[in-house]
Amino acid sequence: MNSYQSGFEKWLFYFFCACILLFLILPVFVIIPISFSAEKFLQFPPKEFSLQWYEEFFNKPVWISATLLSFKIAILTMIFATFLGTLASLSLVRGKFKSKKIVYGALLSPLIMPFIIVAVSLYYFFAKINMIGSMWSLVLAHTVLALPFVVINVTASLQGLDITFERAAISLGANRLVTFIKVTFPLIRPGVISGALFAFITSFDEVVIAIFLSGSRSVTLPKQMWDGIRIAINPTISSVASLLIVFSILLLVSVEILRRHSAKKMIS
Repeated sequence: MNSYQSGFEKWLFYFFCACILLFLILPVFVIIPISFSAEKFLQFPPKEFSLQWYEEFFNKPVWISATLLSFKIAILTMIFATFLGTLASLSLVRGKFKSKKIVYGALLSPLIMPFIIVAVSLYYFFAKINMIGSMWSLVLAHTVLALPFVVINVTASLQGLDITFERAAISLGANRLVTFIKVTFPLIRPGVISGALFAFITSFDEVVIAIFLSGSRSVTLPKQMWDGIRIAINPTISSVASLLIVFSILLLVSVEILRRHSAKKMIS
């Protein structure tokens, strides 16, 4: 009876998880067909198929400029967040100072606080120094949001790293910098890559802070999509969303391949 009950609970759990996954990915199966619709408005299922909304995306300078700006901001955010997050993780794991938990909590605080509070605070800060509408205000703001993801991933990699490798390198005459470049970094590379990926996605997909800080000069792709929904529902948004879905999948697959390659290299 107990084995039957445990088996039933197991299948019930699997069914519940499958329902959640289906609920999460169901919009994907709705958005992609809509993006190929020949109608002049959003309709599902589409009666006729066309590439007109993809053509409009690639032919409209406002969409292309927003996309290029989002890529530029996301890449800069990824670089800054990865660099600062890696240094912070090294300090938290290898450093010897009190109040580590307080520093760690402060670094993770952007994950805890609602985005709207962070956005309003950053808006007043950048407004005082006349940086509203500047690309760099978005880069700095997104770095604050992306930093916790890098810290979490790199800290986990450092905590799982055997410190004897570093001690052996130092005992053989290598200084701290050489030890990090030739020993520590290759071993924690999967964590750094994962953190960089999350930093890029966090910046590229962020819309709340972009609404407050972008102004009319630095309109990112999520902000442009928001304006398209708020002002007039433009079917071009469905094609943009479909492209973002495909891009995200390719990015995740690429990172997984790199992670497995790094793991095999570490074993060999």
